Amino acid sequence: MNRPRRPRIAIVSTGGTIEKTYDAMDGVLQNDVSVLDIMLARLTLSVDVVRVPLMNKDSLDMSEGDHTLIARTAAAMAEAHDGVVIVHGTDRLERTGEVACDQITDPKCPIVLTGAMRPYELRSTDALQNLTEALLAAQILPPGVYCVMHNRVLTFPNVTKDRDRLTFVDRPGPWSDHEAGDED
Repeated sequence: MNRPRRPRIAIVSTGGTIEKTYDAMDGVLQNDVSVLDIMLARLTLSVDVVRVPLMNKDSLDMSEGDHTLIARTAAAMAEAHDGVVIVHGTDRLERTGEVACDQITDPKCPIVLTGAMRPYELRSTDALQNLTEALLAAQILPPGVYCVMHNRVLTFPNVTKDRDRLTFVDRPGPWSDHEAGDED
């Protein structure tokens, strides 16, 4: 009896709050060592994960070239995998999603950006939840570029960070009756 092939998900790590670790010597959170493998080890996965450690930067330090590199890497991974998850800092996640949307016009699979508002190392973190949701979304969504965090799936390019609510939301358009701070 043949076992069904397990989905292959590429995880592109770029740094950001989700991967920050605490440096006791300096008393700061920083992007020095990725904790993504520790997070993945805590999960029971029914997918084959291919790790792509692209960079380890705070997203505020990313350049336009970094956003382009992430998008190109995601496009290449999408050619050979069933889904792509990009672990990213939340401050510039919106920009990377827009660049990916512009550059990858016909993705072969879902490309999911996720991150965390609070680092994995903190007691009260959204990191593991968001990573879990992104891995699931990368298996079930149709091809496209998405932001998946806090039990929400948003489609790029109309995604923005709501700094008051500490989450991502659909960017209000001129047709919207909602103000940016209104609940859905």
